[in-house]
Amino acid sequence: MRMRSTLALLGEITTLLGLAFLPPLLLALKEGTPVGPFLIPLFLSLSIGLSLRLLDKNPEIGTREAFFLVSVAWLVVAILGALPYILFGKTSLANPVNALFESMSGFTTTGATVLDDFSGLPGSVLFWRQFTQWLGGMGIVVLAIAILPRLSVGGAELMSLEAPGPQLQKLTPHIRQTARIFWAIYLALTLLETTLLSLLHYLGMAPRMTPYMALLHSFTTMSTGGFSPLSASLGAFSPIVQWVVIIFMVLAGANFALYWYLLRGDWRIFRNEEFRAYILFLLAFSFLLVPMLIGQYGFSFLTALRQALFQVTSIVTTTGYATMDFARWVLPAQTVLFFAMFIGGSSGSTAGSIKVVRWVIGLKALRRELFQTFHPNALRPVKLGGKPVDEHSVRGALAFIVLYLLVFLLASLFVMFNGTTTGAQLSIADSMSAVAATLGNIGPGIGAVGPMANYLIFPPSTRLLMFFLMWLGRLEIVTVLVLFTRAYWKW
Repeated sequence: MRMRSTLALLGEITTLLGLAFLPPLLLALKEGTPVGPFLIPLFLSLSIGLSLRLLDKNPEIGTREAFFLVSVAWLVVAILGALPYILFGKTSLANPVNALFESMSGFTTTGATVLDDFSGLPGSVLFWRQFTQWLGGMGIVVLAIAILPRLSVGGAELMSLEAPGPQLQKLTPHIRQTARIFWAIYLALTLLETTLLSLLHYLGMAPRMTPYMALLHSFTTMSTGGFSPLSASLGAFSPIVQWVVIIFMVLAGANFALYWYLLRGDWRIFRNEEFRAYILFLLAFSFLLVPMLIGQYGFSFLTALRQALFQVTSIVTTTGYATMDFARWVLPAQTVLFFAMFIGGSSGSTAGSIKVVRWVIGLKALRRELFQTFHPNALRPVKLGGKPVDEHSVRGALAFIVLYLLVFLLASLFVMFNGTTTGAQLSIADSMSAVAATLGNIGPGIGAVGPMANYLIFPPSTRLLMFFLMWLGRLEIVTVLVLFTRAYWKW
């Protein structure tokens, strides 16, 4: 492995992260709160990053180095991002294990939290918590490729390993330009949501949604992260705010490449099979819940539709917001949400979990196998959008679904048995829900880890496992697991 080149490029990413500590540092100065929690990691990140950059002035990497760089970069970012929580030294986040959990949850846009006292943190720390999700939404490595020239070396490989979904969609011949387009669309949608939510505030339709609150929630809507500086999440705001957030969660969970084509006058978004399946999943799960909510709470149809659509969109897009405690819903309704955890958004979005396109390909491959049982000599390719999908992609989609479910089952067993040995009695449902929520980068789960709860109920060893699961889920499992194979190191 060309380790010097790999570490030099890791230095580029670490240096970029150092600059990300500036906004919360300036906010801390404005508030008059301690600046050390941001000043120290800023200098540490810059020192490490600039030192590593000197290892190779003309770095070159291949596929092998790309796997290592992307995986380690996310670990380094999460570790450095945990320092403000530890250095501030208050609330549950002062514990290093909790700080690492919260930082990884932020950057991977999971939204699971171990924070037990929102009032115990200043605005600068809460801003950092929100900002980490926005940075991680479109991807730290993608941002580095867009900004830093040296990351263009092997940029296509790096982007494909970090970007959600089975394959990267290049929008231009130059990968750096593609990265800039994705980030430009991401920034534009964030600003648009901030503007609309702020406008609702000035019109008197959302008194609590100040421009500052609008910015913080736009950070975690477009990143499908779900962190909120308020313990009540989006339940603290008026219904009109929730409708606006539903729209932007849907936008965040769709393929960003489709917006680029739309801006160029190409209306393929409405012909895109994955997008249609994505909308169908959202509507189907939501309308399943509507009669259950009407029966349990006596809601009007419009209120039940809003609550159902909000929670389903939040879960499917892996945002993790909540407008009510769905852990108290009737069991059939909770079961619908549990299955929704495994759908995910579109490829090329900021969403996590398995992804809609893999389910579409997998179901079509299953249908083909059933057909060929009676017509063994028939040639029937799997098609997506009317075009044949190569067999490598079909096998990859099926293998990913199987691997994802296998990791989910093994981790669920560990969480349950580890809870038993450490005295934290957890049901299999609670264990499975927590693993699904962290591996899928969703955040809140069902039952004991519902939207109004936190993950402090788990012992430290389980929280460290979930730290690993969030990292694994954000990089779509294979990118990380390949580092633990003998074949990789004998390459």
